[in-house]
Amino acid sequence: MKRGLTPFSRKGDVPPRQLIGSILMRAFVPFVVCIALTRAQPPVTRAAQTATEPRANELWLAGLRPGRSKLSQAVRLNSRFQRKTDEQDSQTQWFDVCRDISLTIYDDNKNGIRVIRVGAWGGSTADCSKMPPGTWKTGRGLWVGDPASKVSRLYGKPDSKSPSTRDGQPLELWYYAFDWAGPDVPQVMEVVCTPEKDGKPGQVVEITLAASSL
Repeated sequence: MKRGLTPFSRKGDVPPRQLIGSILMRAFVPFVVCIALTRAQPPVTRAAQTATEPRANELWLAGLRPGRSKLSQAVRLNSRFQRKTDEQDSQTQWFDVCRDISLTIYDDNKNGIRVIRVGAWGGSTADCSKMPPGTWKTGRGLWVGDPASKVSRLYGKPDSKSPSTRDGQPLELWYYAFDWAGPDVPQVMEVVCTPEKDGKPGQVVEITLAASSL
């Protein structure tokens, strides 16, 4: 080969300019196809994003299931606690003086439980050295006194958060609607938490589970 000649100058070879154009065209066509396919994909909607977020429904609170359990079951399960009944409001309440929390049941006047609520009582000064295992928790293990962050970890983001107050104390109401899980499960859960303040995490102060909208 003479000096200064390239392999493309041999007879029968494609001239350099044409070869380079061919190479670029081969590389460019898949690139254009890739862009076209990418643009053809529909945008991700907010509904699709929400559908992929982790979430879970709840069936149980204090060992009872709204819409399924009977008031007689609640009476049997909580026989060791002090009980108060208000027949006019179809309400029965128990007090755990050791943990300073209360359990309130609302029935449908036919012995069926509609609403279950567990909350901080604030009316006990009892000092109990030995306490039996508590049962006033949700089926997924949420207790009054747990950090607020545990709520979203167990159930995902709430459908809404709204400010609330009790005895002048600022609170947050976390609302969950479980209608997406079907008609045979409790439909609503509300969790009341203290807000985070001065670097101190919020805490759960009340849990309500209902068979229908509150």
